[in-house]
Amino acid sequence: MTVTIVETRAITGGVDTHADAHVAAALDPIGGLLGVQEFPATAAGYAQLLDWLGAFGTVCLVGIEGTGSYGAGLARHVTTAGVRVVEVDRADRQDRRRAGKSDPLDAVSAARAAQSGRARGAPKGRDGTVEAIRVLMVAKRSARAERTQTINQARALILTGPEDLRARFAQHDTADLVAELAALRPRPGEVVGYATRVAVRELGRRAGSSIASSSAWTS
Repeated sequence: MTVTIVETRAITGGVDTHADAHVAAALDPIGGLLGVQEFPATAAGYAQLLDWLGAFGTVCLVGIEGTGSYGAGLARHVTTAGVRVVEVDRADRQDRRRAGKSDPLDAVSAARAAQSGRARGAPKGRDGTVEAIRVLMVAKRSARAERTQTINQARALILTGPEDLRARFAQHDTADLVAELAALRPRPGEVVGYATRVAVRELGRRAGSSIASSSAWTS
C-alpha cells in the first residue's frame, strides 16, 4: 500500500491597509517572500486576499496595520475565518523609516513583524457592546461640540451687538439664553440691529436643536 503524505507549509501574511485598497504580502515558514498583491478594501477584496494567501499554504497568522481604522473590516474577516490576527504598529515597520514610503515594503514589514513576534498585540475590536457605546459617544460628542460652538457664536454677536441686546441677554445662563433667543421675533428697523437679531435667533434655534440631539443619545 502506498501512503501519500501531503505537507502544507505555514504561511504568515502581512497587510498594509488604506481606505480603498490593501496590499498583502505572504511569507513562508523561514521568512522567504512568496508574493505581494493588492486587493480592494471591500468584502469581496477581503475574501480574495485570504484566498490568495491560502494558495501558498495554510494561513496561520496575519499581521494587519490599522485594525482600528482602515484595517478593521479585514481584521474581522480574517478572524472570523479562524486565522490569528495581530496588530502591526507603524513603529514596527523599520524598513519604512530606512527606505521611505512603499506599500509593498510596508506589507512585507507587517508580515515580518508578525512572524518574528515583534507584533503581538490583539487587533482593536470593532464588535460588541464596547463598539456600540463608542459609535454612540462619537455622535454625542459631535452634538455637544456643535452646541457649544453655536452658543459661543451667539454670545459673541450679543457682546458686539446693539446695547439693548447686550443688556437683555448678557447675563443669561445657557438654557435661558437658548430658549429666549429661539423665541425672538425681530422687527425690521436699523439694518445691523435687525440682522443681528435674526442671526442670534437662528443660532438659538440651532443650539436648541443640538441640545435636543445631544440629550437623545443619553436616552
